[in-house]
Amino acid sequence: MNVTIITTGGTISKTFNEHDGSLRNDRPAIEVILAGLRLPDLKLAYRYVLSKDSLELTDEDRRLIVDAVRRELPNADAVVIAHGTDTLSATGELLHGEIQDARIPVILTGAMRPYEFRDSDAPQNVTEALLACRLAPPGVYMAMHNRLLRFPGVVKDRATLTFVKYPSRDHQEATRAGSASDR
Repeated sequence: MNVTIITTGGTISKTFNEHDGSLRNDRPAIEVILAGLRLPDLKLAYRYVLSKDSLELTDEDRRLIVDAVRRELPNADAVVIAHGTDTLSATGELLHGEIQDARIPVILTGAMRPYEFRDSDAPQNVTEALLACRLAPPGVYMAMHNRLLRFPGVVKDRATLTFVKYPSRDHQEATRAGSASDR
């Protein structure tokens, strides 16, 4: 199986600077995470697109991510995007809208805590994203915290620090209409 890993930065790749106590996106951590996994029949290709906190991503940066995914569609069996969690939903929604003819799964993942931290969720999330590459039908997804959620409607729940799927607007409107007619 050929999987392309696209890196954009985010918490998953943040490193701690002991001199000033800051967290920075200095280098992608995903290669280190993947090196610690047993992946005998996986061929990985890496595309380093950005190295930013997702709160700093611009519309132009998101276009770079979409373009990178488009370039990989003919060559890969799946694409994993390592992305910051704060604006992962915005990128996922854009990918969903722009790449409607994907013949492969495109999986966004990240971490709530940097890989360098002892209690990081990064290894679990990357492992889940790789499994999703094998199991998910074509489309755009988020894989984290034992969840695989398909876009559109995937958002970060800041209260629980995970992602949830909101029902489609059609479903919400039908539910409201049904509630009004029940009165």
